[in-house]
Amino acid sequence: MLGSAQTEGLQVKTANGTLEGVSSSGIRIFKGIPFAAPPVGDLRWREPMPAKNWTGVRKADKFGPRAMQRPLFGDMNFRSDGVSEDCLYLNVWTPAKSDKEKLPVLVYFYGGGLMAGDGSEPRYEGEAMARRGIVTITVNYRLAIFGFFTHPELTKESPNHSSGNYGYMDQSAALKWVKNNIAAFGGDPNRVTIAGESAGSSSVCAQMASPQSKGLFASAIGSSGSMLGMVAPTTLAEAEVKGTDFAAAIGASSLKELRAMPAEKLLNFDIKGVMPRFSAIIDGYFLPKNPRAIFKNGEQAHVPLLLGWNSEEQNFRSTLGQDEPTPENFAKAVKKAFPDRADELLKLYPATTTDEVLQAATDFASDRFTGFSTWKWCELQSQTGQKPVYRYLYARPRPAMRPEMGNATAGLAGGIIKSDDPTKPKAPLPKGAVHSADIEYAMGNLPTNRVYDWQPEDFAVSAVFQNIYEHFVKTGNPNGVGVPNWPAYTPDGKGQVMLINVDTKAMADGSRNRYLLLDQLGQK
Repeated sequence: MLGSAQTEGLQVKTANGTLEGVSSSGIRIFKGIPFAAPPVGDLRWREPMPAKNWTGVRKADKFGPRAMQRPLFGDMNFRSDGVSEDCLYLNVWTPAKSDKEKLPVLVYFYGGGLMAGDGSEPRYEGEAMARRGIVTITVNYRLAIFGFFTHPELTKESPNHSSGNYGYMDQSAALKWVKNNIAAFGGDPNRVTIAGESAGSSSVCAQMASPQSKGLFASAIGSSGSMLGMVAPTTLAEAEVKGTDFAAAIGASSLKELRAMPAEKLLNFDIKGVMPRFSAIIDGYFLPKNPRAIFKNGEQAHVPLLLGWNSEEQNFRSTLGQDEPTPENFAKAVKKAFPDRADELLKLYPATTTDEVLQAATDFASDRFTGFSTWKWCELQSQTGQKPVYRYLYARPRPAMRPEMGNATAGLAGGIIKSDDPTKPKAPLPKGAVHSADIEYAMGNLPTNRVYDWQPEDFAVSAVFQNIYEHFVKTGNPNGVGVPNWPAYTPDGKGQVMLINVDTKAMADGSRNRYLLLDQLGQK
């Protein structure tokens, strides 16, 4: 129910209380909305609890705090209100003028390796999508040790007999909030699409796999990553051992002591100089079994899926290190990675010239980083998901940086990492689309990134990518005005892939044999 004319419709009544947002040229924006109770004190490492009600009008004019995280990516840009364990907030951009419009909804989960990221990052800004008639939402979720820590005492106290995956449960809680509240913002709770890039894409895969999120969304978009890679998520038993070892290393003899420790100490504690990594586990509750088995058995969400990855997810240096790009060095690198099947791989990544080595080494690194896992998701969903799957390859390289950026290097998060050495030669421009380069194009946010000297071709590619998102969010099918005909993917070697670039077009899948072999290698 909307507020009075005096606030120009900026007040919205949610299940927890009344919010007052701000307006940006007709788009209503609500920032820092609590969708769960602050996970602090005794709620540290518990499933998200319901947000408390408030009286009066709560201002929703600034982003809430971002999740506890180290500054791992020097190019991430935040607009959030600091860093805090109290981080479970979401943000809404809506073009609706009333609560009667029932517009489609896009919920976006940020990337950052489950260790960093925030819904306030400008690359996820929801205004451009809102101007296309879509209620757009970004969601915060717990990260690193606060989002994915496992310990026997946590498992014992849990009513679900599990521990870990709290960050994923945060996302699911946000989707429940959307289901219960988005109609007040003019959204349709039955037309929700979830989307994400990198760890956000893996999060979408996790939500599809989890029985805890069934029925909370109608379609899904994944960009560059899934849970279905060559290495399975950790089991609960394995993760409990890791959690016990961490507790011993930090000097905590009980869960009570761990909960009493300052968040900064937990976050910044290294074991023998190495930052511990906490990530997804097969906990028996949120993920009742290996996600591969869930998708193979058709137990995942049966929703339309749009997914793909970028043409240069990793640089050739990720394969070759500092070795020169020669056929001999490439063969040596492949043999080091897969000594028993190197000859078969080298036939599928042919490299007899320098240019071929550069491409093959890039493809090999990109496939191992995100390409294979995203392909496996595509393959299994098309076999058992009962709904269409649409696959793309994004290939538009970013243009050169603006001159005022000086001697800087592009980072994984879309910004720059400045060099202190003015004599250091500039890195060559990538020949393909690097990891995370697609986000601003797909979300219509090129103008929010002032690092790159965007050209008319970039805005044209962005318009096509936005059309793809818009059609899919509205209909579950990317086909429509401004998009070349896009057939659904079929897992028989004849599947079509949409190449998104200046000349966007559907093409045959020429990489399938690479992924089939990598699939075998992952099963050893």
